[in-house]
Amino acid sequence: MKAFLVLLSVVLALVVVGCSGKDDPPSTGGDTAGTKIEIGGGDALQWGNGEYGVVLAHGAVFDAASWEDQATAIADQGATVVAIEDIAPESIAAAVAKLQDDGHADVALVGGSAGADAILQLASQQPDLPDQLVLLSPNRVVDGLGGEPKLFIASEDEPVAHVSQQLADGSPGVDNEVILLPGSAHAQNIFAGESGDAALQAILERLAN
Repeated sequence: MKAFLVLLSVVLALVVVGCSGKDDPPSTGGDTAGTKIEIGGGDALQWGNGEYGVVLAHGAVFDAASWEDQATAIADQGATVVAIEDIAPESIAAAVAKLQDDGHADVALVGGSAGADAILQLASQQPDLPDQLVLLSPNRVVDGLGGEPKLFIASEDEPVAHVSQQLADGSPGVDNEVILLPGSAHAQNIFAGESGDAALQAILERLAN
């Protein structure tokens, strides 16, 4: 009986060692998760450490972490990306200020739906602030934007598709573009559909530095 218990202990020890994960491929879980930071007293996430600055403002039913896939792709092509939890214009301005204080002279603003609207409000008040705008499914037309490049993305069958077209047609600047994708998905929901790759590729091309 004693010999059996010794043998059982040896077998269990080998099983534990075998399950320790030493020979397993490294887990990729969390590799693309943003680093938690604080901006203006609010929570935010940051990806990358490139020369170009990008601020992401999510839609009303999303959060900062919802940008993970897009933020990782943007950071991989040479940007420092910050996604804010509080999408008020003041919070967006604070994120821009932080990136500028950290040495990022040029900062692009990227937003979806409510986040896009907040960016439009800020950009109409401070037209010289953003280096460029990339907005998914904005809900309203504003005046007072600057001459910075602007990309508007929406689904052709969503109710607010015409807003993107009106903004592209009526805003100052010579580099305003509107992309209407198939379907009816709104703002960040576009990334989950068949047009998601096309939307992300258009954004990456715009933000390429």
